[in-house]
Amino acid sequence: MAVFDPARETVRRVLCFGAHPDDLDFGASGTVAGWTDAGVDVQYCIMTDGDAGGFDPAHRAEIVAMRHAEQREAARSVGVREVHFLGERDGFLEPSHEVQRKVVAIIRQVRPDVVLAMHPERDWSRLQRSHPDHLACGESVTRAVYPAVENPYAYPDLQESGLEAFRLRWLWLYGAPQARENHAVDITGTFDAKLTALRAHLSQHPDVAKMEAFVRSNSQSLAAAHGLGPERLAESFHVVEVNAADTIAGF
Repeated sequence: MAVFDPARETVRRVLCFGAHPDDLDFGASGTVAGWTDAGVDVQYCIMTDGDAGGFDPAHRAEIVAMRHAEQREAARSVGVREVHFLGERDGFLEPSHEVQRKVVAIIRQVRPDVVLAMHPERDWSRLQRSHPDHLACGESVTRAVYPAVENPYAYPDLQESGLEAFRLRWLWLYGAPQARENHAVDITGTFDAKLTALRAHLSQHPDVAKMEAFVRSNSQSLAAAHGLGPERLAESFHVVEVNAADTIAGF
C-alpha cells in the first residue's frame, strides 16, 4: 500500500479534477488551501459545466456562466488562480476516449506531481457521493493516468503537438468508500477557507447553515476515524503511487 509522507515528498504542482463546480470544494479544498499556503501551484479542471445544477428556475438561462463564476471565486479563496473547464454536459459525463484524450492533454500540459480526482468506485454507504458524473470523472482520470499519460503512442497527435508523455508519481482520489481511504489531511487550520470556498456556490445551497453544519460534522468524523485527535478536522483520500522508483511499466 502506498504511504504518502508529507515530510519526505516534494510537491510543487497539483492538478485537481472535479465532475462539477463545487465538487472539489466539498472534497478537497481544505487540503488545497494547505498546499497553496505552502507555495504549491494548484490548478483545477472542472469536467462538466454544472448546467443541471441549481434550485431556482429563474437561473436556467445563466446557470453555466453563474457556476463558472462561482467556481473561479471559490478557487481564489483557497489560492487557486487557474481553473480549466472541459465543457461536458452535466449528467452525461462518460469515461469515453474523447473525454480521456482531453484529460491526458491537460495532465501533460500541467505536468503535476500529484493528480487529484474523484473516486471511481461507488460508495454504497452514502449514494449521493457516487453521482454518475463523479464516477465517470474518477474513471476518466484513472484511465488517463495509466497508461495514456505516460505512453507517447497513445494519442500521438498530442505528443507531436508538444504535449510529451511523462510518468506521474501520485494519484489522490477523494470521495472514496471508507475501506479505500489510506491518507488523511488535517485541515483544522484551513477549514475556514474551505467554508468560504463553499459559500461561493450560492446557486447550489438553499440552506447555507445546514450545509456548513454537515461539512463540519463530516470533517470531525474523518479526523476521529483517522486518529487525528479531538477537535480536529480532516479530509480523507485514497492515495495511489502510480510510479515509484522500482515501478516497471505494465507490472
